[in-house]
Amino acid sequence: MKNLKYKFITIIAILSSAVSTAQISKAEIKATGLTCSMCSNAINKQLKSMPEVANVDTDLNTNTFTVTLKKDNALSPKIFKEKVEKAGFFIGSLIVSMKSEALNRKDYIFVNNKTEAAASDVKIQVLDKGYVTDKEYKKLVKSYKNIASYAVMNDDDFHVKMIK
Repeated sequence: MKNLKYKFITIIAILSSAVSTAQISKAEIKATGLTCSMCSNAINKQLKSMPEVANVDTDLNTNTFTVTLKKDNALSPKIFKEKVEKAGFFIGSLIVSMKSEALNRKDYIFVNNKTEAAASDVKIQVLDKGYVTDKEYKKLVKSYKNIASYAVMNDDDFHVKMIK
């Protein structure tokens, strides 16, 4: 009986951790510092090196990379920042489309009022340092001074806002 209880608790823990994955379906990355097509190729190569990536579309006019991901991935916005920086560039903007149920995770901190999403997929923009330009971040620090965790550099928390 006691052994069955532990098995049940283990199964519940596994199922709850599977539900809490981010399940990002798409990431729109606007990179900064690009000067030529070779620059975009470096970012493209880094993004495509991830096994969770299904496709990367590049718009050279706006330096935007649209990354389509495979289903049931457990990626967080942090991996996109790491890949772009590994290519030698920076993120100017990161918007991710994800499952609405993943918004309840404790590592997503809303700086605006979280609206209830009727759709299964929602778009959020990551507003932390390294996910927006330095100039934009300085403005955001002033705007979100009432959010104590915003100015604290924690790579595992993401301050986000809903995109309509």
